[in-house]
Amino acid sequence: MTPAVGLVHHHGHHLSVTSSRSGVELLRYVYRAEDEWEAPKPYIHPLRTLSGQVVTGYRPNDHRWHKGLQMTASHLSGANLWGGNSYVHGEGYVALPERVGSMAHAGFDDVSVHDDGARFSERLTWHPRSGALWADETRRIEVHDLDETSGSWALTWSSAITNRRREPLRFGSPTTHGRPNAGYTGLFWRGPRAFRDGRIIAPHAEGPDLMGQQAPWLAYSGEHDEADGHATLVFVHSPENDHTGANGQHPAHWFVRNSSFAAVAPSFAFNDELVLEPEATLTRRYRVVVADGAWERDRIASVVGGLSW
Repeated sequence: MTPAVGLVHHHGHHLSVTSSRSGVELLRYVYRAEDEWEAPKPYIHPLRTLSGQVVTGYRPNDHRWHKGLQMTASHLSGANLWGGNSYVHGEGYVALPERVGSMAHAGFDDVSVHDDGARFSERLTWHPRSGALWADETRRIEVHDLDETSGSWALTWSSAITNRRREPLRFGSPTTHGRPNAGYTGLFWRGPRAFRDGRIIAPHAEGPDLMGQQAPWLAYSGEHDEADGHATLVFVHSPENDHTGANGQHPAHWFVRNSSFAAVAPSFAFNDELVLEPEATLTRRYRVVVADGAWERDRIASVVGGLSW
């Protein structure tokens, strides 16, 4: 049986996952370090639908540090692992290069293809500007459930971040530091410029008022430039994330924007800081369904419900 995808490792630079049926590169995972001001970290770009349409933005002129789909930490115990200017209450965004840190690739433990997809597991280290070791991360990315009938495929992103300091790590956001509705941090997607003013859908509502709300999934639908048609991305919490915080976990809230630019993040520090004690591990898992077409709520819910964890 021919595997559903092919995987090529361009050593020292990136991994490329391609649909075996169409030859479309579904994602490129870039782990080579880039500009220091942009808080170097691995990222996925381009991310594509099965038909080959790009659904991520890269280094837009409004925020050069926005790079596709990436794990971020906008406010981390005084450090900025997001990139660019740092938010300071009462002053706004200020150029403070001494705060800008990095997430560094340390190695892959698994890069493999199986019948219905591919996976890779990576070790990373998190650093402030000084280069000290603040955290270790084990990251796993899986490509699976390619479905030509529905025109969709799925990506699962798992991260386990362990505090290696002798004091707590404090995960925050501009909102925890005084700026309303700017709770971005954690896994962050930047859409292409054409996706501005796109449609935002959750299980119970739709529209930009979903900023800061809680829901098990959130979808963003946009229309392409150059090619006719739309694409829909569905961002899903795994059951163990307990996004409501009902079982004692830190609650998650959605950062979502469609004016100025398209962006989604299941923020784990929107309104309140998340405190990670020394040697403790923060574990989060997310799924991103990448689909051709403008999907409606019922179809989104059906597909999300049909994917096993």
